[in-house]
Amino acid sequence: MILNFGSINLDLVYRVATLPTPGETLASTGYEKYLGGKGVNQSIAAHRCGADVLHLGCLGPDGNWLREQIADFGLSLEGIKTVEDHTGHAVILVDDSAENQIVLYGGSNRAFTMDQIETALKKANPKTDWVICQNETNLVQEIAQAAKSMNLRVAYSAAPFEAEHAIPMLDHIDLLAVNEVEAAALQDALGKDPRDIGLRYLLVTKGAEGADLHTHHETLHQPAFSVTPKDTTGAGDTFLGAFMAEFTLSNNPAKALCFAAAASAIQVTRAGAAPAIPMRDEVLAFLKENQ
Repeated sequence: MILNFGSINLDLVYRVATLPTPGETLASTGYEKYLGGKGVNQSIAAHRCGADVLHLGCLGPDGNWLREQIADFGLSLEGIKTVEDHTGHAVILVDDSAENQIVLYGGSNRAFTMDQIETALKKANPKTDWVICQNETNLVQEIAQAAKSMNLRVAYSAAPFEAEHAIPMLDHIDLLAVNEVEAAALQDALGKDPRDIGLRYLLVTKGAEGADLHTHHETLHQPAFSVTPKDTTGAGDTFLGAFMAEFTLSNNPAKALCFAAAASAIQVTRAGAAPAIPMRDEVLAFLKENQ
């Protein structure tokens, strides 16, 4: 099982011809709303790709529509707590070349309590389960520390990236997931290559250049599949969720890398974040056609 302590957002998506420059006002060419948030996107990806997932998160009293969406995506509501804060949301601009700009409001995603965390962790099995956390919630370091104290494996998606948050996490995780920009920022902050800090797994996604998984013994490189993107929102979340699902199921990191690359390739050819995430059968069919 994967326990994901992650954000839940209302994604407000506006289509624009080009991304605005400072001080510029643009008319949008389209508007949609979706269930989003890095955390729940990762959970949906892991669930759709075959893993048993328990998502832990918080919604405000205005979060009923999102609660319904979470259930519709097949995730359990057992770990979703209602709090007093407004529900977290994101304003997303997507241009005609599929690039995006995102503004986040944390809201209810900052309302985790230690009681909620510790109760959830008691459901996990140290022999088989993973815990995922990322920076759109509060108490991230406490989640990792509590999980490690129970001998659980921890994956940390260090986004949105801030070095002062990421560096204290490094002693409490088994897998660090960053994109190449975040990896470079971490290297600048550490003063050394992140590959040299002794992590069991360092996953670096590099967009059209694919992804690398660095372990104690080797570096695995996975090229990206060639597709025409429509919307890159949520591609990194899809990659990590799909990777964790396949890694949990097969315990084969090379297979998990390839599977994740296929899942994210499919996802970027569709609109939206969570609704665009493919099912496991779709990923396997894509791999069959492209290998």
